[in-house]
Amino acid sequence: MKHLTIVVPDGENNLSSIVGALKIFTRANTYQKESGRREVFQIELAGTSDEVEFYGGLFIARPNKHITDIRKTDLVIIPSLNHNYQEAIEANGKLIDWIGKQYRNGASIASICTGAFLLAEAGLLDGKSCSTHWSAADRLKQLYPKIDLRTDQLITDEQGIYTNGGAYSFLNLILYLVEKYYDRETAIFCSKVFQIEMDRNNQSSFIIFNGQRLHGDEMIKDAQAYIEGKLQEKISIEDLAATYAIGRRNFDRRFIKATGNTPNEYAQRVKVEAAKKAFETSRKSINEVMYEVGYSDLKAFREVFRKITGMSPLEYRNKYNKDAMYG
Repeated sequence: MKHLTIVVPDGENNLSSIVGALKIFTRANTYQKESGRREVFQIELAGTSDEVEFYGGLFIARPNKHITDIRKTDLVIIPSLNHNYQEAIEANGKLIDWIGKQYRNGASIASICTGAFLLAEAGLLDGKSCSTHWSAADRLKQLYPKIDLRTDQLITDEQGIYTNGGAYSFLNLILYLVEKYYDRETAIFCSKVFQIEMDRNNQSSFIIFNGQRLHGDEMIKDAQAYIEGKLQEKISIEDLAATYAIGRRNFDRRFIKATGNTPNEYAQRVKVEAAKKAFETSRKSINEVMYEVGYSDLKAFREVFRKITGMSPLEYRNKYNKDAMYG
């Protein structure tokens, strides 16, 4: 039998991702047993404290073991954290070291949502693909620039490291792991019992683009504000660079370094975010919204919208606006 460790970090973190992982893996074990097969995992919660409080003491978790009592494990699950990532990292130094040691000893590690910050601090994400909640992506990239951040992906799987997008999408990561360690049949059974949609692998349509501002380049911040203020216009990046007396190549380089996007990509994301909001809150047609965000070619608008959200404009409107007029 393999060993699964669900860690309980010190400090405020997300109880639902701990309980959810425990419940689904426990049910998968039970299904195996009921089907005349052997349970796959011995499941234990482990941490560095005897008790960890959640939501101001409303709930308390008592891990089965201290991490030092677990010499070897096969799979480690890191739950999502609160939004004070630096505090969480400082409070969990021993746990971070233990996670790194377990990976070097052959364990696979899965992080849920912002649990990726602990995984990154352990040095296990350098050069690897990683997902996290879209709202934490800029901060993660700023702190750990060597990560290949994939915020469009719901799940990443690389060299025994698994990460997922955020919030309750962690349920899809757990199903993914059940299929990997048990089988497809067990994963489908769990998806039906817990009513979780199978095979979701993209979180693009959930992302709210607020612009990347966690940098100190004032010229680029000014350029960002200019792009955001010209929503209905087709912006010439050449002309924009010229207003700052800088060559296009150097302007692009500074923009990418500051935001992670080229100026053209940034303009596209700003326009698509405005289009998404229009589709969610109004009865405007696809063409009306397209013109409002500065596009005149429907094919080009569809292609950019799908590239960023993973859905066509019509699919997005029909999904997120119940009052939308179809057609």
